[in-house]
Amino acid sequence: MKPSNRPRILLVDDEPDLLDLMELTLLKMGLETDRALTVTDACSRLANTPYDLCLTDMRLGDGEGLEVIAAANALPVPVPAAVITAYGNAGNAVAALKAGAFDYLAKPVALDQLRTLVKSALQVPASSGQAATARGLIGNSSAMQDIRARIAKLARTQAPVHISGESGSGKELAARLIHETSNRADKPLVAVNCGAIPEALMESEFFGYRKGAFTGAEADRTGFFQAANGGTLFLDEVGDLPLSMQVKLLRVLQEKKVRKVGATTEEDVDVRIISATHQNLAALVEAGRFRQDLYYRLNVIDLLMPSLRDRAEDIPEMARFLLEKLGGRAVELERDAEKALCTYAFPGNVRELENILERALALCENARIRAADLNLVPPPPSTAAMPGSKYPLQDYLDQTERAAIIEALEQTRYNKTAAARLLGVTFRSLRYRLERLGIE
Repeated sequence: MKPSNRPRILLVDDEPDLLDLMELTLLKMGLETDRALTVTDACSRLANTPYDLCLTDMRLGDGEGLEVIAAANALPVPVPAAVITAYGNAGNAVAALKAGAFDYLAKPVALDQLRTLVKSALQVPASSGQAATARGLIGNSSAMQDIRARIAKLARTQAPVHISGESGSGKELAARLIHETSNRADKPLVAVNCGAIPEALMESEFFGYRKGAFTGAEADRTGFFQAANGGTLFLDEVGDLPLSMQVKLLRVLQEKKVRKVGATTEEDVDVRIISATHQNLAALVEAGRFRQDLYYRLNVIDLLMPSLRDRAEDIPEMARFLLEKLGGRAVELERDAEKALCTYAFPGNVRELENILERALALCENARIRAADLNLVPPPPSTAAMPGSKYPLQDYLDQTERAAIIEALEQTRYNKTAAARLLGVTFRSLRYRLERLGIE
């Protein structure tokens, strides 16, 4: 049993100076740490102590960090593990992902990246049994109950899933939960931000390359598809893929084969695709910026993540959860602060809420967060009364969406199935929008 409720991290490295630096950083985040210098010691500690996360060097005196990852994943309650190594090349990153690591950092370790990695890991459920009520999908609103039920159903299928929703609404967390509760949970989940890869490098990043395929290709390299083989490939911001890459991705999804750049033969891959974007893919198809055939391949089942303002009743519970995660377990959220949060629009959703609370923790006095500590920016006072105004933005968007839905319903004589098809959304998505907008 843990001596406290604070998350505990196992740090595995044979460099005491690096261990000291990481330990100090994590302690400041309100976390507890243990350290191990060898593979043997690390595996022993994992077997005898419950951890929330393991960070391990790739090369240790008595073996490889991949052995530590394997031990962490083999536990009855698997422990999320990540690799930190001086040998930060793509081959090691892929090997770590194949072994079950959820992420990878290169030395010298940037402390902001370390903090981001740890925060991300502690939002991922430690076992599939916990995933349906996982940390991060907080709240008992009808919207969140529906999301959790949908995730449980999606995990039982192998069909591609497309997750839509605003930035910060939890799309990646939902993708991870689908993977963790699926029969692919013991295989890698590889997350790719499609908008962060230069177009010239996309093919080699996705499919890998052979030695000598181009200048600088000094050794064979596997790509994202090979790294995710047997598991799940999460394509975040898939709407940012250029058309040339969309063609190649479509072929892989159809043939279930990839060809490395410079290779003459293809390799079989078994990958479940989960995609996400904050953009409207149907609108991108209409505008000619996204292939319709790829859209239908990706959007077999859709999952719409609700915005935080659409589940305002969950905000107090979410705020308390985030405060504990930020190390403010003893901090009290005053009633005026709670009320201010519940009436705030949160354009950045949960990500913005966490940022606001982290700032408030630094500003508050006597371990009590008041409304003034939140520094919320109120909407412009005069715009609410302006007819036809585009501000506040959410009101304008709601009005536009309501008008489009009513028009589609009128055109289809209030046949909701036909209206959903006309709008380019699923029947379930339309039903959710009708409830949210109060359309009878």
